[in-house]
Amino acid sequence: MSSLKLGVEVVGAHDLLAKDGQGSFCPFVELEFDGQRCRTTTKEKDLSPVWNESFYFNVSDPNKLSSLPLEAFVYNHNKANNAKTCLGKVRLTAPSFVNYSDAVVLHYPLEKRSILSRAKGELGLKVFVTDDPTIKPSNPLPAMDPDVVPKSIPKEKNGKRHTFFHLPNAKQPQQQQQKVTPAPPQQQMNYGVHEMKSGPQASKAVNMFPGSSSQPFDYALKETSPFLGGGRIVGGRVIRGDRPTSTYDLVEQMRFLFIRVVKARDLPSKDATGSLDPYVEVKVGNYKGITKHYEKKQNPEWNQVFAFSRETVQSSVLEVVVKDKALVKDDSVGFVRIDLHEVPTRVPPDSPLAPEWYRLEDKKGEKKKGELMLAVWYGTQADEAFPDAWHSDAIAPGDSTSVSPTYIRSKVYHSPRLWYVRVNVIEAQDLVPADKSRFPDAYVKVQIGNQILKTKPVQTRNMNPIWNEEFMFVAAEPFEDHLTFTVEDHAGPNKDETIGRTVIALNSIDRRADDRFVRTRWYNLEKSLSDAMDSDRAKKDKFHSRLHVCVCLDGGYHVLDESTQYSSDLRPTAKQLWKSSIGVLELGILNADGLQPMKTRDGKGASDTYCVAKYGHKWVRTRTIVNSLNPKYNEQYTWEVYDTATVLTVGVFDNSQIGGSDNTRDNKIGKVRIRISTLETGRVYTHCYPLLVLHPSGVKKLGELHLAIRFSSTSMVNMMSQYSRPLLPKMHYKRPLSVIQQDILRHQAVNIVAARLGRAEPPLRREVVEYMSDANAHLWSMRRSKANFLRLTSVFSGLFSAGKWFGEVCTWKNPITTVLVHILFAMLVCFPELILPTVFLYMFLIGVWNYRYRPRYPPHMNTSLSCADAVSPDELDEEFESFPASKSSDIVRMRYDRLRSVAGRIQTVVGDIATQGERLQALLSWRDPRATTIFVLLCLVAAIVLYVTPFQMIALLAGFYVMRHPRFRHKTPSAPINFFRRLPARTDSML
Repeated sequence: MSSLKLGVEVVGAHDLLAKDGQGSFCPFVELEFDGQRCRTTTKEKDLSPVWNESFYFNVSDPNKLSSLPLEAFVYNHNKANNAKTCLGKVRLTAPSFVNYSDAVVLHYPLEKRSILSRAKGELGLKVFVTDDPTIKPSNPLPAMDPDVVPKSIPKEKNGKRHTFFHLPNAKQPQQQQQKVTPAPPQQQMNYGVHEMKSGPQASKAVNMFPGSSSQPFDYALKETSPFLGGGRIVGGRVIRGDRPTSTYDLVEQMRFLFIRVVKARDLPSKDATGSLDPYVEVKVGNYKGITKHYEKKQNPEWNQVFAFSRETVQSSVLEVVVKDKALVKDDSVGFVRIDLHEVPTRVPPDSPLAPEWYRLEDKKGEKKKGELMLAVWYGTQADEAFPDAWHSDAIAPGDSTSVSPTYIRSKVYHSPRLWYVRVNVIEAQDLVPADKSRFPDAYVKVQIGNQILKTKPVQTRNMNPIWNEEFMFVAAEPFEDHLTFTVEDHAGPNKDETIGRTVIALNSIDRRADDRFVRTRWYNLEKSLSDAMDSDRAKKDKFHSRLHVCVCLDGGYHVLDESTQYSSDLRPTAKQLWKSSIGVLELGILNADGLQPMKTRDGKGASDTYCVAKYGHKWVRTRTIVNSLNPKYNEQYTWEVYDTATVLTVGVFDNSQIGGSDNTRDNKIGKVRIRISTLETGRVYTHCYPLLVLHPSGVKKLGELHLAIRFSSTSMVNMMSQYSRPLLPKMHYKRPLSVIQQDILRHQAVNIVAARLGRAEPPLRREVVEYMSDANAHLWSMRRSKANFLRLTSVFSGLFSAGKWFGEVCTWKNPITTVLVHILFAMLVCFPELILPTVFLYMFLIGVWNYRYRPRYPPHMNTSLSCADAVSPDELDEEFESFPASKSSDIVRMRYDRLRSVAGRIQTVVGDIATQGERLQALLSWRDPRATTIFVLLCLVAAIVLYVTPFQMIALLAGFYVMRHPRFRHKTPSAPINFFRRLPARTDSML
């Protein structure tokens, strides 16, 4: 029988619907799962009961867990007639079943049991899956008997209060008692009313982006038609060829010769001592690979795989040589020669090829002592041995030791799950400063790892300071750092004395997925850090200063670890809040062309490049292709898509760990961003993306990257419903973070992700993570500011064009157009019910017209839009300046003066806008009594006229007056404009 169990903790309910006519009732909860049923105790006369009772259900078949629902029914027990009435239910499915470490308490709104029933309130549950064999399942209940109401018998054991349930007609000695955690004192809790429900949810075009800039052809995106594993790609469609299709259908099939060197036995020794230090050299033409060597071992086991590209194989014989490291270089222990024409071809999902024993031969081809176990076959990059194999394209011909396999293999990384840690420092009691003759000027320093925040110093006369300040930190699972509180006394200038400290393990902190109430706690302060971490020693001391704090792990937020404009994942931290995926994203990294040399090797330019792709928590890194300016990767990766408003990022880097590089940082060659919402479902996008990088000398193209991308939808309904949901989780709107908080927390999150990925093997280096995450996108840049201003003017250019066109209508520049506009205006005024239908019909026709000219390719980086093609060298130098500045004082002063000039113009524009708003307020403020008198009298006259005159007549006359002929116009401004400009503003009160 399976040991897998489903654990359910029934925490409490809130705001239930009274059914007995007296405003209260006796609720209990009944749970049903996989044919088993359990129920809680009954709470007397309580509309917001708290149970805190745990139950465990057996999972009969773990393979069917995804199809087994958990149903929780809330009933009212009516003692008058021994009946039960259903108050609502909650139905949970597989997405809500997570591991115990990921489980948090969620409050689910009660649903109706039937169409005619009523439901109100919420039920708090904590649901998790466990395979702990020490946990025994709860006793399932028989069919519900109204007379049976479980009675709880409290029992004290080891200072803890437990509750055991006794069921009628059950033998107590054999009966498994149900252990329940103690219920805390009932208090008013902040339940979320709108918590999410469980389970899966279910000719030319009119330019909509006016002012969009074109760019040079060499920097533009180009569509390609490669022949991939599934066939040739033409216009985004796959044209099947003669080749059989495979799972790697977005990359070109690359043929490799695989050699698995397993082990050897009975190797002869040429040393007088009988010892042997064997290793194997695999040679195909000019390429050779070497296994690791063993010291004094005649039956070594290597189990290493070598992969030689079939395109570079220029020999018909595979030569495997067993050598002894103690011997001279040209001497050998024995040979194995294999004719490559006889090597079989393996196609997954065939099972791995069985290795065979081969007798060793000498140079003359005569058999000798010793055998070598090998497996040799032809395969593709779809072979299971491909990722961990030694590759011939990672070395130069004739060289077998230039690269360590650690730094060249393709790997998949998963960034750690990040949590926001909310800390509220409330108060302290009985502080004891070192100098007892003065009152402490106390503050609290809160630290997690390298993150340190401090409260404001507070001085009180009763040794009980109150701060009540809240801080936010970022922590990553598994939690390695502790939360440390240090209370310090600001005794004087540059003199801070520690009063006490306490350390809290992050694993012990409460987790929540909403904004429910979190219980505060008092912690004893110790003098030293060792005392603070030694809980047993702390219990021996009778007197302690104490610190009152409230700490929780907020799982309802999405921890922003990348720029918000290029987010690749928007899900909250708590897995129970995750929706089901809406599609699959497939990426084929084909090859790069025309790369620029990034280093010098043997007097020639060289590049050792690899690609990194990031989407969600999954990072992928291709193998490094050594010494090639036109590398071929042909590696395919897959991600689950949970939201289309996300971005895939692919970057190309030069590996600095390979010889010839002048620094220890991996140089960036360029990156590509692809927004998922711009991709059509099922279409294969094959394009050549220019790799553009901004250098202090200007924008440079360092090559081109060929990609194949396909987005497939698994649920069209769920995908379309995404557009009506909030972009971020609910907690971002219930308890929003400030912009400054978001920037600080994002910086900390990037540092944590970079540190964790840097500890992998091979490491994903910090500069790679920061470049892929756009960690420095928030820093000041004159170029970026100009680009954003031009984007803003481009957005409003349509309104400006419409205003210009209307001005030409009013000046009768084209009399025919003006007459037609008069007629259309008169029709809309006489029939105002046609205005909105006309507007929406016009937008519908524009959308249908633009469909023929819709973009057929993903958007790419635009140098003109980014103002990268016309930026001055000094502005680029300023953009790449370190923070804080390290240039000379004259350069910094010049840039500061330039910034002051730009800020002065912005200041003037903001002041003019404020002036217009203050003039509107001055109309009725009597700041100018004569102007307000005129306006009030005009309002009275207008009210009388509008009461007696039809609105259509007023609108028609106003429109004709605005569009009157130039013969009836004056060159000076009109009277209303003159009146408005004479109104006072608050500029007179400015210093």
